[in-house]
Amino acid sequence: MTSPQRLAALPAGTAATVRVPATSANLGPGFDAFGLALDLCDEVRAEVVDGAGLRVRVEGQGAGVVPTDERHLVVRVLREELAAAGFTAPGLDVLCRNVIPHGRGLGSSASAIVAGLAAARALLLAAGAVAEHEQETRARVLLEASRREGHPDNAAPAVHGGFTIAWTRGEDPTHPDAVRSVRLAVHPDVRAVVCVPAEELATSRARALLPATVPHGDAALTAGRAGLLVHALTTDPSLLLDATEERLHQAQRAPAMPRSAELLRALRAEGLAAVVSGAGPSVLVLTDEAGVGRVSGLAAQGAWDVHARPVHAAGVDWS
Repeated sequence: MTSPQRLAALPAGTAATVRVPATSANLGPGFDAFGLALDLCDEVRAEVVDGAGLRVRVEGQGAGVVPTDERHLVVRVLREELAAAGFTAPGLDVLCRNVIPHGRGLGSSASAIVAGLAAARALLLAAGAVAEHEQETRARVLLEASRREGHPDNAAPAVHGGFTIAWTRGEDPTHPDAVRSVRLAVHPDVRAVVCVPAEELATSRARALLPATVPHGDAALTAGRAGLLVHALTTDPSLLLDATEERLHQAQRAPAMPRSAELLRALRAEGLAAVVSGAGPSVLVLTDEAGVGRVSGLAAQGAWDVHARPVHAAGVDWS
């Protein structure tokens, strides 16, 4: 019987701070592939301390709700990533400053996973336990985050920023080349406006509403619009309304979020390129500077929390 590997302890005083943006996946027709990073960032500070034990503090979103012990998602992922590298942090102090709403389709779980992975890599780098280039670190974080999430649509923009197209390759999710992504610059005239409701919606519930098959015509239309959306987001924003049309998931999920479906219809009827953000129930609008006020006016009728945010170009940042 093989004895378990003995993990080396990182030295006390090793610390890292990580900032991860919110993300919006799908963007209408880019189901499970397209994602956009938004300038709405969670911050995590992790420090190895003397002795043993764990201290977790949560400020902002999730405070008083999410666990503050070893079950905390950032902590679990951080410890797993350290262990995969052969290290541990017996004493650990973690401070989470959260601004990304939970359960609203803005990638909060992907951001937490990316934060845990990036914090672990940053601690290893600070302690001199690994030596890798930034590109290698981002590739590692994207691979592991996508494996834990099940798909890379939120992980890719959280890691790389901007507008991303992500896909998987092969059947081995642990292969270094299993997840790929490209990052594209968004046209400077594009503004992202997120309408966030008070109610939450579990991604698992939203995904359970999707049919096993779709009509060929619906799939063909959606594929064409996905191609058009790449052009609209990067080159010609005047095409965004047509480019965000799709027939694969938003209408199917509408029964789980009737207020979102109603706002979506109202915004699009006014010529605004609105989509459900991720699995919902938040609504994302891709517009220009003049359209920001129009979105706020329509959303104000339903008590939505409106965030007009620039696209976050850098992705996860660690120091």
